[in-house]
Amino acid sequence: MLLNCDLGESFGNWQMGLDELVMPHIDQANIACGFHAGDPLIMQQTIALAKKHDVQIGAHPAYPDLQGFGRRSLQCSSAEIIAFVHYQIAALDGMAKMQDVEISYVKPHGALYNDMMVNKEIRAAIMQAIAEFYRPIALMLQATPEFKQYQQQAKKYDLTLLAEAFADRCYDDDGTLLARTQVDAVHNTDKMLAQVKQLKKDGTVTTINGKNLRLNPDSLCVHGDNMNSVNAIEKIKALLAG
Repeated sequence: MLLNCDLGESFGNWQMGLDELVMPHIDQANIACGFHAGDPLIMQQTIALAKKHDVQIGAHPAYPDLQGFGRRSLQCSSAEIIAFVHYQIAALDGMAKMQDVEISYVKPHGALYNDMMVNKEIRAAIMQAIAEFYRPIALMLQATPEFKQYQQQAKKYDLTLLAEAFADRCYDDDGTLLARTQVDAVHNTDKMLAQVKQLKKDGTVTTINGKNLRLNPDSLCVHGDNMNSVNAIEKIKALLAG
């Protein structure tokens, strides 16, 4: 099970995350492409940092919502979604080529990710956009009990999917993440490490109501917003390597 993290989310003088401290401990970097965060210089620096630590690079496209950090759903047509996903992954791919590295997957950000998980048409538009890229790259999306349905949809586009689980989030019984507004939606360190151990051992999580839910993720999402998060990533990395 690999570790992925959303990085490159600074913008100009505004700093977000501790990318230099996080990068040595992860396997996959989801790099912002300028629509919710990031700018050309930040993208360039984050790619260089990933290359230094031999970390896979993934495009992290979003709705065109810089003011809202990509966390607001926008009413966009399928054609618009395809176009702005093309625009963002092409931008990161071009920047990566300048440093002789390649992107290997796409993980949508924020509201676009959430909308993709619940709306088949939005998911189809994203799949089509990635499938039309000039070479094969994968789509990362949330591991849920419906993952086989996503795979069936992806077959139409000859697209590889990467299943993602979350280290620090509590799951509802249907496989969705418990809303952050609810109590215990975000695990403390002990519960987070226990969830990682369970995922490593048998590919399952225990939901808010005690149900065992099989996810079998390919990658585990971690966060590097502060020093506590960085310390948690180090513990997770050691646990997975043990």
